[in-house]
Parts: sequence; structure tokens; C-alpha cells
Amino acid sequence: MSGWTRALDAAGITDPLLRDDYTRQRQQVTRYRREAALAAQLLLPARLVPHVIAATAYMNRTDTLLDSGPPEGRRAAYAQWEGEVEQALATGETDRTELRPFLHTVRAHPALRALVPEHLAGALADLDFPGFATEADYQVYLDTYALPAFMVVATLLGPSGDQDAYRAACRTYLDAAQRIDFLADLAEDLADGRLTIPQEALDQHGVTRADLERGADRPAVRALLTAQLDHADRTLAEGRAVIGLAPPAHRPMVRCMVALDALTSRAARADLPALLRRPAGPPKGAALRLLAREYLRARRVRGAAGG
Repeated sequence: MSGWTRALDAAGITDPLLRDDYTRQRQQVTRYRREAALAAQLLLPARLVPHVIAATAYMNRTDTLLDSGPPEGRRAAYAQWEGEVEQALATGETDRTELRPFLHTVRAHPALRALVPEHLAGALADLDFPGFATEADYQVYLDTYALPAFMVVATLLGPSGDQDAYRAACRTYLDAAQRIDFLADLAEDLADGRLTIPQEALDQHGVTRADLERGADRPAVRALLTAQLDHADRTLAEGRAVIGLAPPAHRPMVRCMVALDALTSRAARADLPALLRRPAGPPKGAALRLLAREYLRARRVRGAAGG
């Protein structure tokens, strides 16, 4: 019996058609987010893996609609998707194979039901993204779009019952993770016409958007990037509190997420000018060692729990 078959069994997913739907989504997530799919399968309890896959697939589908094609076409495609998701939640039924697993996951984890409308309501903030004039604008973006999107998956990793403290810790962690992600993808975003560092931060350092777009390697640019990374690293240190608020069986996964962001920040800091030319990411060797270490921890946790 494969690990995936055991995961479907452990999650109580017995209907053959639904198992096929979940399996297709696992294949899709593995293609687009291979590392995330692998980490979920290695680090999480088997019963949770299909649901994390379904939530991730739902998020990927939404992101693809927001990112692909001309803006007006994206808006129409997203409006249709939003209507289909809302109808599925309202009726408990859907004919779309790509929605069936997520709808089942929402039934299995009712806390998601209230989060989906919140996520859908804020998603257009990404489509209409104008850049940030101020740090306050960035914080609004976190609250209206990034955090609701993150919580669609993160809720599954959190404690049962009241998640207020956990959500607050997720918000702090995400503040750092999103800033690191923006810096790691700075070159690609600039090429797409998106500036994800607040304009007021550029002004404080005497840097122009043109400086960044042409890859100017000068002290003011380095100071700007360093200040952004310093801010992210301070916030990430505070955000580590999210690990202790997750159930013990989920902590290896959450700890891995936090550590990967720390590795990405370190890689970005190691070659600041390169951020204006190419994406930054954690060294593969370090990421694999991290995954192996957390996998051993996850096995110990499962062993202590008798499974």
C-alpha cells in the first residue's frame, strides 16, 4: 500500500471518484509546488495530508486565475470561479472535479468555511495591485489578502477550537515571510511591472524605482535591501511563536516553513546586488538537510503518539 493510499484511508476518503479527484490534485500540486507537496507528505500526519493538498490546489487555482492573461480576462475568469466556489459552499455540491476535493475538505474541517469568503473578498487586491506607497499600505495588503490566503492552508495546521492566538502568530510570521518572498522575487516582479517595496522606503534611502529596474549596485540600494531584510528577520524571530501554538504533530511542518524563510533571507543577504537580477532561494543542500531533520522529528512525534 502506497503512502498516498494510506493517507486517503487515514483521512476517511473512501469514495472512489473522490479519491481519484484528490489524487489528480496531488499530481498537480506536485508539479507546481513539488517541495511543498513533499514536505506535507513527509512531515504531517497521514490523515491531514490530502486536506492540505486540496487546500493548496484550491489556492493554486485561484492564484493562476489572478496571474494569467490580460487583466480584464483575469477579472472575468476570477468572477466565474468566485461564483462557483460560493455556490459549492452554499449547496454542498459541485460538478467541478477541481472543486470537489476542497469542498470535501471544508466539510471535514468546518473552520475553513468562514475563511473562504474572506479570502475570495480580498483576492482582487492582488489582481489590482498598484504597489505600496507606504509601509501602512503593505500592512493593509497583509490583512486584506495575504493573511486570508495563508490561513486557508494554515488553519489546517493549527490547533482545534479557538485559533485567535494562533492566527495572530500566523500574522506576525506572514509579515516576515511575505517581505522575504517579495525581496526574493524582486527581479521578476520588477520585470512584470510590480514594485513590492514601499515607495516611502525607497525615498528614505534616496533610491528610485529606476535604480532597481536597471540593477544599480550602489550603497543606497544595498542599504535599502539590507534594511528590508533586517525588518523581515526581526519579525521572523517574533513569528517563530507560531511553532509552539501548532499541535505537536504539526510542528515539524510549521518549523520547516519558518526555517526555509530564514534560509531564503540568508541567501538574499549573501548577494544583495543579485536580487535585482534573479530570484533568491535557500541552497538545495541546506533545504534537504532541514527536511531530513524535521522528518526525523516528525517520526519521533508519531512514534510517541503510537502512530
